[in-house]
Amino acid sequence: MKLALNGATTMKADLATDLVAASAAGFEFLEIWAAKLRTFLAMAAPSELRSLFNKHGIYPLSINSIEHVTFRDADAYAWIEAECASLSLVAARLKCPYIVVVPGELPPAGASREEIIEESVRVLRELGHIANRHGVSLGFEFLGQPRCSVQTLDLANEIVTRVDRENIGLVMDSFHFYAGGSSIEMIEALDPRKLFIFHVNDAEDLPRTELQDRHRLLPGLGILPLKEMFAALGSIGYDRFASVEIFRPEYWEREPIAFAREVKAALDSVL
Repeated sequence: MKLALNGATTMKADLATDLVAASAAGFEFLEIWAAKLRTFLAMAAPSELRSLFNKHGIYPLSINSIEHVTFRDADAYAWIEAECASLSLVAARLKCPYIVVVPGELPPAGASREEIIEESVRVLRELGHIANRHGVSLGFEFLGQPRCSVQTLDLANEIVTRVDRENIGLVMDSFHFYAGGSSIEMIEALDPRKLFIFHVNDAEDLPRTELQDRHRLLPGLGILPLKEMFAALGSIGYDRFASVEIFRPEYWEREPIAFAREVKAALDSVL
């Protein structure tokens, strides 16, 4: 697989530092944290960022992310459409193939499985059309936490299958895979062409319902069945991207270049 560093893993570092850290650690790709991108572009043009990628020998993999894209009111959804258009234009200029999009929470009155599918399919088709104008694809990342409308890999896969657009696929995160109760059999049922990115991380030994992002760990330091996940991905012929994404405040305090090297070594240990 091609290996990437996600900018959330080094959250307090700026985008230019992320590029230096990813290169120094031996990663080939960087997932760009959207807030860092906005800060950079407030002071420089996309062409300057593209030059930095070239200078450090790193390729952009995705922009992370547009969140809560489903079950929104008209004003919020109009902002999401505008954000999708804006980020797609930037992604095209950077030659960045993907933008990650995340489903919203369940509405207060709840929603049936079919209602969740219908809403998600509608939104992904509309946003996919916007992104496609710029030759950009969208990776739909389910969240395993209780209030998310799409918590499991099989439901996310059914949604993406119904969308039936070449530029719409899946992002699977090992933390959310475990927290939401997805199974290895769900990986084995995937079309590998529709899984765009695998987010890799580990987690503390806590009940699934208690797990929060701050409980993530470096790969190999927790209780997630990472080797089984990689084996299942290998069995379906998935060979795209493994990207380390860890939202752990303790890690954000570390010197980013040295920490990126530690991240790369941890990822290598579970491959």
